[in-house]
Amino acid sequence: MKAVRFHSYGDVDVLVHEEADRPQAGAGQVVLRVAGAACNPVDASLRAGYVRQVFDLALPHVPCYDVAGVIAEVGEGVGDWSVGDAVVAWLPIPGPGAAAEYAVAPAEALAAAPRKGEAADAAALPSVALTAWQALFEHAGLQAGQTLLVNGAGGAVGGYAVQLAARAGASVTATASAGSQDRVRSYGAERIIDYTATPLQEALAGEQFDVVLNLVFLSDPDELAKLVDLVVDGGVFANTVPPGLAATERGVRNLQVFGRSDAAQLAELVRRVDAGELKIHVAQRRPLSELRAVHEELAAGKLPGKTVLIP
Repeated sequence: MKAVRFHSYGDVDVLVHEEADRPQAGAGQVVLRVAGAACNPVDASLRAGYVRQVFDLALPHVPCYDVAGVIAEVGEGVGDWSVGDAVVAWLPIPGPGAAAEYAVAPAEALAAAPRKGEAADAAALPSVALTAWQALFEHAGLQAGQTLLVNGAGGAVGGYAVQLAARAGASVTATASAGSQDRVRSYGAERIIDYTATPLQEALAGEQFDVVLNLVFLSDPDELAKLVDLVVDGGVFANTVPPGLAATERGVRNLQVFGRSDAAQLAELVRRVDAGELKIHVAQRRPLSELRAVHEELAAGKLPGKTVLIP
């Protein structure tokens, strides 16, 4: 089969589109014929070796841990799935990914794929939608009637966060550039702040929120602290992008959120997609052979949004 792999850590040049052995299903696993694999910013960090202390990859490594596909083989002990089932999954990050014609997946990570939309586009759902769900409801405990600021709503996690929060009855304020404002507004944001035109604190003029969800990389602790100033006393500051803050004041809960694979939650998100309550946004579909070019655009800040690779 064809796959994209890297045999050593490094820049985008280590990504090679090449022949590889088709995986086989072990106990508790299935093999998927990949319809789509989604690229995430973490893929670049994994390739470069920046997070080796957290994720110890076996090389050569196949990137892309978000997948949509059809089961082609079922391993021993898998009773809930059959060959031909269309599924989505957040694959284990240290294991082989989905940037290939076939991918192996633990059966426990699978959820039935959405019936709506393009089969490949469903790969844009698992990790980002789960991170949004877990940040808002498991960690921050967002409730109807509360106010929420989503910093970085134009991104993949942010788009799902706005939709989920609005559906839950929260009042959502979002930051987004001009190019994504219409989409974010259609998701249910009551107010959108163009951070490229007006500094956030100036635009809000002292307003505060029950929950602030930060999805933007901010290396300066002072910038993170300014976001915490936007949280009410006793409210919640949830940050998904390291580094976070060591501590907060005024009783503000300081949460560093890391998403995780959860098949039951993913199935609920799929249900919402099929019910028309949650929209999957894909900025572009690209052939798998162009994954290196996608990483180049990601590094240059020129990737237009969520990108799905198609074998």
